[in-house]
Amino acid sequence: MTPERFARIKETLSRRQPDLAVVTDEVHKAHNLSAIIRTCDAFAVPKVHAIWPYDNYRTFRGKAKGSQNWVDVDTYRTTEDAISQLQSKGFKVCVANFSERAIDFRSYDFTQPTAIMMGNELTGVTDVAAEMADEHLTIPMLGMVQSFNVSVAAALLLSEAERQRSLKGMFDKRRISDADYERQLFEWSHPFYTRICKELGWEYPEMDEEGELADPQGFGAKVNASGKKLR
Repeated sequence: MTPERFARIKETLSRRQPDLAVVTDEVHKAHNLSAIIRTCDAFAVPKVHAIWPYDNYRTFRGKAKGSQNWVDVDTYRTTEDAISQLQSKGFKVCVANFSERAIDFRSYDFTQPTAIMMGNELTGVTDVAAEMADEHLTIPMLGMVQSFNVSVAAALLLSEAERQRSLKGMFDKRRISDADYERQLFEWSHPFYTRICKELGWEYPEMDEEGELADPQGFGAKVNASGKKLR
């Protein structure tokens, strides 16, 4: 790993916003999910919460452009579980939904802990989501078409969140915890070693200041002793 790449990884992690998230309410099309994940990475959102009552959650790697490596995805079986868990952690859950209670998205304060919830491509957010949400947001439209593509709508909302947070200086210093920073710094820097450690249930080895393993020979010997075949 080059010093430039290690520096970029650290800089990117330092800008991540732990109190900004996106929730997908049964967004079915993999290319839309991938586009949303890619947008989250671009706007420093560390996690997508996907309501997915099926067994196989996947994205299109081509559409995601590798961003699935930089954004964590938590899945939930029900809308109620996702919203209640986020609200219990202090998030305001905002659904993108045209309703009588909806406000212009630009008038919402995105500097507070916020989870932006996007509905599926055909029916929008579920009735349960609309009822449980703390806020309804709408994006003004001036043409004949009455809705944006779900990934485009997510990008518009996150762009406004980024604008407001930038004005408040929320990207100027690291906001994720030390533990999350150190964990993700290793995982992003060494995905191959990360996979080995996870498969064997090991803690991650120490890194030096350049982002390399502090004791690569010792780690290699430990792997060899375990009988794990490197692939």
